[in-house]
Amino acid sequence: MSDDSYPVCLDRLFYGSVTVGERGQIVIPLEARTELGFKHGDKLLVLKDPHCKGIMVAKLDEFKTLLQRFAQVMEEADRHVEESE
Repeated sequence: MSDDSYPVCLDRLFYGSVTVGERGQIVIPLEARTELGFKHGDKLLVLKDPHCKGIMVAKLDEFKTLLQRFAQVMEEADRHVEESE
């Protein structure tokens, strides 16, 4: 993410609205699929938003990468804490 993405503006987060169909399906707007690189056959995670009654959708591979980076940051933080003791 580049520095120009802060502060986050609603227009950068909002892709439109969708309607839940009879079978519980939704269509991810084309602009979102294009910008986020969602393609036919991609595995997506559907997560409950911890702050509201909503969901978050993320590509499985991208989420794995995020968690790996987070684990690296935590390991580095642990090292700094140990060195300061």
